[in-house]
Amino acid sequence: MALSGMRGLSVFISDVRNCQNKEQERLRIDKELGNIRTRFKNEKGLTPYEKKKYVWKMLYIYMLGYDVDFGHMEAISLISAPKYPEKQVGYIVTSCLLNENHDFLRVVINAVRNDIIGRNETFQCLALTMVGNIGGKEFAESLAPDVQRLLISSSCRPLVRKKAALCLLRLYRKNPDVVNIDGWSDCMSQLLDERDLGVLTSVMSLFVALVSNNNEAYRNCLPKCVKILERLARNQDIPQEYTYYGIPSPWLQVKTTKALQYFPTVEDPNTRRALFEVLQRILMGTDVVKNVNKNNASHAVLFEALALVMHLDAEKEMMSQCVALLGKFIAVREPNIRYLGLENMTRMLLITDVQDIIKRHQTQILTSLKDPDISIRRRALDLLYGMCDVTNAKDIVEELLQYLSTADFAMREELALKAAILAEKFAPDLSWYVDVILQLIDKAGDFVSDDIWYRVVQFVTNNEDLQPYAAAKAREYLDKPALHETMVKVSAYILGEYSHLLARRPGCRPKEIFAIINEKLPTVSKPTVAILLSTYAKIMMHTQPPYPELQEQIWAIFRKYESYIDVEIQQRAVEYFVLSRKGAALVDVLAEMPKFPERQSALLKKAEDAEVDTADQSAIKLRSQQQTSNALVVTDQQHVNGSILGNQLGLVKMPSQKMEASTHNQGLTKENGAVSKVDPEPTPSADLLGDLLGPLAMEGPPAAPVSGEKNMISALEATPDAAGALALATVGDQSNSVQPIVNIAERFHALCLQDSGVLYEDPYIQIGIKAEWRAHHGHLVLFLGNKNTSPLLSVRALILPPSHLKMELSLVPETIPPRAQVSVKLQLPAVLNKFLRPISVSAEEFFPQWNSLSGPPLKLQEVVRGVKPMSLLEMANLFASLHLGVIPGLDTNPNNLVSCTGFYSEGTRAMLCLIRVETDPSDRTQLRITIASGDPTLTFELKEFIKEHLVNIPMSTHAPCSCSCPCCSSITATITYYACRIY
Repeated sequence: MALSGMRGLSVFISDVRNCQNKEQERLRIDKELGNIRTRFKNEKGLTPYEKKKYVWKMLYIYMLGYDVDFGHMEAISLISAPKYPEKQVGYIVTSCLLNENHDFLRVVINAVRNDIIGRNETFQCLALTMVGNIGGKEFAESLAPDVQRLLISSSCRPLVRKKAALCLLRLYRKNPDVVNIDGWSDCMSQLLDERDLGVLTSVMSLFVALVSNNNEAYRNCLPKCVKILERLARNQDIPQEYTYYGIPSPWLQVKTTKALQYFPTVEDPNTRRALFEVLQRILMGTDVVKNVNKNNASHAVLFEALALVMHLDAEKEMMSQCVALLGKFIAVREPNIRYLGLENMTRMLLITDVQDIIKRHQTQILTSLKDPDISIRRRALDLLYGMCDVTNAKDIVEELLQYLSTADFAMREELALKAAILAEKFAPDLSWYVDVILQLIDKAGDFVSDDIWYRVVQFVTNNEDLQPYAAAKAREYLDKPALHETMVKVSAYILGEYSHLLARRPGCRPKEIFAIINEKLPTVSKPTVAILLSTYAKIMMHTQPPYPELQEQIWAIFRKYESYIDVEIQQRAVEYFVLSRKGAALVDVLAEMPKFPERQSALLKKAEDAEVDTADQSAIKLRSQQQTSNALVVTDQQHVNGSILGNQLGLVKMPSQKMEASTHNQGLTKENGAVSKVDPEPTPSADLLGDLLGPLAMEGPPAAPVSGEKNMISALEATPDAAGALALATVGDQSNSVQPIVNIAERFHALCLQDSGVLYEDPYIQIGIKAEWRAHHGHLVLFLGNKNTSPLLSVRALILPPSHLKMELSLVPETIPPRAQVSVKLQLPAVLNKFLRPISVSAEEFFPQWNSLSGPPLKLQEVVRGVKPMSLLEMANLFASLHLGVIPGLDTNPNNLVSCTGFYSEGTRAMLCLIRVETDPSDRTQLRITIASGDPTLTFELKEFIKEHLVNIPMSTHAPCSCSCPCCSSITATITYYACRIY
């Protein structure tokens, strides 16, 4: 900005800078705003110089963070000025003060178009810059044809065409319809022949956006992209100003290489050969030098070339060169280069032919595991995990165990989980697997989940040859003075089952086993006490006839816990004491555990959920599918999980956020309830050992007794219609004579924000719901309670999900009691916010993510009007009920609200969502909301969902959610029963 000669503006800026505190600054700003407002009211007396000066002052005040809610028309009017100084001010200030949704922009469209189609190149550049910065649908519809003509014009200077290409890119991102695919394929082919590298770089940015949406339409441009790379690689006709530290236009090389990755294959042999020659030149010509700027530029080109090599599935020789080059990178001192080397080597694991080559660098990768930088250590751990197979598993796992003792606490849980998975998948023998898991528990017990020790118990139980060895190792660990409680659990469980196999060994008689386990009893928590009581009962069972002294000691412990406050421990103590006095009956009841049904390990899925980097996760997941275990791979068999507690309704399993629907009948049951399980795909049930040792996963509200205990029929169907909407089947010709006695819409809204409550009630039945949501999984249990003494017969539940949900249904009891045929249509609250989990982040974590998601479609902004007036605290409470984590103090403006949440689905796992709400204290009926996430569909749907709840807050009489987003198309259930009056 040229501010010289504006004495008043210079004085004002000096005054502001000289203010001693914020209050003085605000007073000076308010005084100046009042002066500007007064002068603008008498606009006819303003000279162009004065108007320009006041508009500059407005912009400076706005840049300081103060609201400027007037003077927009004065700024816009300068765009139509005939002279450059005034026109420049008009364009700059309009670009800064107004956004794409501002109503004043409509006034300026004609003036901007006149400058674009005019002959003054300076004015054209100003207009294109403003349109590109603001964007907007109206600009796109009105000005895109003129911008396209400038881009393809041979008479325009390169400077104008560069700006036209970038302007068209912004308009295309706002509205893809502005570019006609049929006509632009040939245009892009001609533009890629451009000799001016500035124009070509801008055109390539536009081309990347076009080809990312439709690569087939631009397949004729592929040879042109290869020729551009050839020209740059051979440094042919490259001006000095486009050579960066000796590298010909690295920006254009990166963009062109990225564009080629959108094409599935390169079919023409000559083009493919030329492309591989260029890639070979890049691979061979890149090395690490001392100059950081040159390193950054050359490595940007190199890593994009590596991605293209992997995309094209190049020959093994070139793949070997890639791995060798990455091997050099992970050995250099520069941490950024080491990180990139490890990250790209992990991606190379997707290529099956280079895994053996990657193993040659195993020693260096293990060294990176001890790097001072935790991010490098994490990448090294991911790489080791992905490259492990039967040939190197023993070395890698042993290194991980050694590293576990000194690893950061932030990494220990992930490290322990991956070590356990590798030991299970690639164990050369079962005894080694037991050794690894016990060492793992001993060294990092706090970071070893129950799934890990459940798994080792399952293998010991299923392999008789392993049982004596496992019992002996458990006995050895109990001799340690300091023992983690998880080790006490696993040792006690194994010794309770198999200590009798060690009876002839020194120190392993029943009395000695009991004594050493009993030493741990005063120091353990309640769940472990329950396991120890079971172990004592097992020891008594194996000691027949019993040793009187040992028997009395164990009975004393049982009697001590018969009145214990914890009901689980109390029940075990009472029952074991009674059983132990029945002699031989104890042996029959506490017989050795049967073999567990074989199933896929839950540990691998847990590791995938813990992955943060999506690319690494994909590589590791694919590798895990390709690798086969030497000894421990088991089959995936579904099994019954849960307790049959009485009369049951069916289970509904709905894998969420998956655009296909299927129905699976399973035997999972709950008391008087239909359980709805929201999940991405049919997954193996939880470990049975966890079911035996842990409490019930969910308990429902009490329901009235139901007759017909064993009369179970399957009466659930799930068939989404072609449009994916909620269709309901007709139940009968009789009219609905029974009316609900609760407000169904009100109950539905309440349960959208809560997980349990009454969904429906009429004079005969009450339908309650209890839900549990974990990431992209969910369980919905419907409880049907009969309010009368007569039975309800012919009970049916027809549950239809939207197309993005799937369901698994189980059996429904036919009888609950009868009076007139009734069909009740209900919405089940499986809506978008159920798949959200609030996240608390710091400013250092929030703003890099926020800034990296720049512009649509990943970041959307909208001014919402018609908002129900509420205070910021009330809005924060609303967000909290929607599972949107509000982060206080993150925004310096006290009238704004910042929120962070994670969205879970099968495709995205944990997807970070960032929300900013800007409110106007003077008008609470409108606000501006900005949503950002890594997925454009999620961003749009979350924006619509939040907007719906801000405009139509669920109060006592509000109608059901009218949001159009598919995530809010909740499941609909039709509950039918036939009731006959008994006289």
